[in-house]
Amino acid sequence: MKKIIVPVVVTAAVTSLLTMWGFSQLSDKKLFLSGNNDIPIHYASNTGMAATQPVDFSPAAESSVKSVVHVKTLTQGKTVLAQDPFGFYGPQQYRMPDQMGAGSGVIISADGYVITNNHVVQGADQVQVTFNDRNTQIAKVVGTDPGTDIAVLKIDGSNLPYMELGNSDNVKLGQWVLAVGYPLNLDATVTAGIVSAKGRAIGLNAARAKSSAVESYIQTDAAVNPGNSGGALVNTQGQLIGINAAIASPTGSYAGYSYAIPSNLAQKVANDIIKFGSVQRGFLGLTLVDLNQMTEKSAEQYGLSSGAFRDAKGVVVQGTMPNSGAAAAGLKRGDIITSINGAAVSSANQLTEQVARFHPGDKISVGYLRSGTPASVSVELRNMSGANSVGKGSTLVYSGATLRSLTDMEASNMGLDGGVMVTDIANGSAARRANIQKGFVIMSVNDEAVNNLTDFQSAVSQANDGVQVGGMYPGRRGMYYYGLNDNNSSSY
Repeated sequence: MKKIIVPVVVTAAVTSLLTMWGFSQLSDKKLFLSGNNDIPIHYASNTGMAATQPVDFSPAAESSVKSVVHVKTLTQGKTVLAQDPFGFYGPQQYRMPDQMGAGSGVIISADGYVITNNHVVQGADQVQVTFNDRNTQIAKVVGTDPGTDIAVLKIDGSNLPYMELGNSDNVKLGQWVLAVGYPLNLDATVTAGIVSAKGRAIGLNAARAKSSAVESYIQTDAAVNPGNSGGALVNTQGQLIGINAAIASPTGSYAGYSYAIPSNLAQKVANDIIKFGSVQRGFLGLTLVDLNQMTEKSAEQYGLSSGAFRDAKGVVVQGTMPNSGAAAAGLKRGDIITSINGAAVSSANQLTEQVARFHPGDKISVGYLRSGTPASVSVELRNMSGANSVGKGSTLVYSGATLRSLTDMEASNMGLDGGVMVTDIANGSAARRANIQKGFVIMSVNDEAVNNLTDFQSAVSQANDGVQVGGMYPGRRGMYYYGLNDNNSSSY
């Protein structure tokens, strides 16, 4: 028995030693997947990688909910005259029920200015604001801008918890953001997501405001539902970088994508409304076409060679408008706009958003390509009427009629709350053909009361095929009504 055990023990010992020696030889060599000696095996390891800390949303969330308010609206039902469908009783009066609406808003100043969406307060007879602590106030609508879907409210107070404005130009794809608001009539609600795209246009404002529409949304996947409109899009520092305005959904509820108005644009619009009573928007005076909407064949119509078209990045000038800053600066058909004040633009909606931050009279630097050669030019912006000035006395031209808001004294002398006066009529215009006279005071558009130019712009922007204006002539009795149609094309 001993003769058998000794050889076995010796063999086992030798085998162990050989195994240990072989492992020591292989431990300094790379291991490879069998069957492919070109691909090394890599094992997950933290070695050489910077440690990452989870993002803490709580400070931004806690500060944001104090600055975001619940906006509730009441639109009183109207009495309408309708024909009895059976013809027994003749025309009958019917009272339409009151309508309730809700959204969100963001306090932007310690003395009570609030940004929300135009579509939240549009047509409302009363607007109520409720804070996160349940304090409630009736708010005044200072002004609205259908072109950007921004409205400004005013509430009483001092040292209110306003939200710090961030720089929306610094927003990056993939960064974390919070959506703060009052969805589905719930209390203040915070959701999180990332920025999934920038410079998005979805056509909502174009349907409301036609030629003055500005869309360059920040797209996120933060959950947003009805009631979030007008609420805050916030970065992880608790700064306002956008005003939530829309969702893309086949059902009307959140389905993955939400859209916010960039804070830089919202701030400019709000400041204009507060300072001037209406938005003072500068225009280049260009009609544009995106490169992704063109083919090599259509590009030839603009003088672009195949090579230039394939390599270009920017927006193609389709034409310039008479009496515009772009025409005066020498921009022309076929130029490719590449930047505004150094900020690159690759689509018409991005260019529009950049230009919409400036006023008539401001000068901006426009970078462009002409025949493949880069150049830049300084352009003085003008308004839609070709003027290069701003102020409370600003005018608007609609269907050839030059309009301005009544002064407080004029309105008081006429016994009106406000109105829009016709100060001039262009020869051959739609207003001239309608037989409108100078001095006519517009009090309504399509039966919607208007007290100033902002109200007028809001009302006409919602009309699909022309408008009916109603009003009076000082010193005359009775109401007068005229049909108008404005066919101005889109411009930037």
